[in-house]
Amino acid sequence: MAEQFDLFADNPEPEPLEEPTEPNSKTGPRILYFDLETQKGAQEVGGWGNSHLMKLAVGVVWDSREEKYFSFLEKDAEGLVARLAMADLVVGFNVIGFDYAVLQPYASIDLQELKTFDMLQDVHKQLGFRLSLNHLAEQSLNAQKTADGLLSLQWYKEGKMDQIVEYCIKDVEITRDLFLYGQKMGYVNYLSRDKRPLTLPVDWSLEKVI
Repeated sequence: MAEQFDLFADNPEPEPLEEPTEPNSKTGPRILYFDLETQKGAQEVGGWGNSHLMKLAVGVVWDSREEKYFSFLEKDAEGLVARLAMADLVVGFNVIGFDYAVLQPYASIDLQELKTFDMLQDVHKQLGFRLSLNHLAEQSLNAQKTADGLLSLQWYKEGKMDQIVEYCIKDVEITRDLFLYGQKMGYVNYLSRDKRPLTLPVDWSLEKVI
């Protein structure tokens, strides 16, 4: 739900928080790829500037140490915050501008102080305009989001939490894969306004982003 812009304006049950156990956990920095979905849309709270009023529907992280997803409903929001606080790095797409604002009312810490890399901010800084996660995923990974934020809001009103969780997991998967692609290749792909394929050089090495 973190994308409120157009192309160029731009587990059924939550798993409990638990400390990793050795030797099953991998070594290296704990990178958490993060995304969330909300209960309410921008029109219901008076605009995108009031994203802190949208309320958490579900949040999902992929933990690089444990190589698994963790999903959290609103009642588990404190567990989500605790999981994020464990990270050496949180990676997301519009996570600083949106996801953290939604989650902050549930947190006793300042989420902006977490070590975070926001791919959207990096892309925007270089290009001067925003590209959607879906656009970058299509051009770089040949992958697409399975739904959109408006559909997720409808599912919430219909009580279809399983579908929201599945959708959010897919978004986290795409977020992770896009970051790893950029890290490995040193660029991501996109289309210009006149549909010409272009590449954007990126430096998403851990030495740079942590």
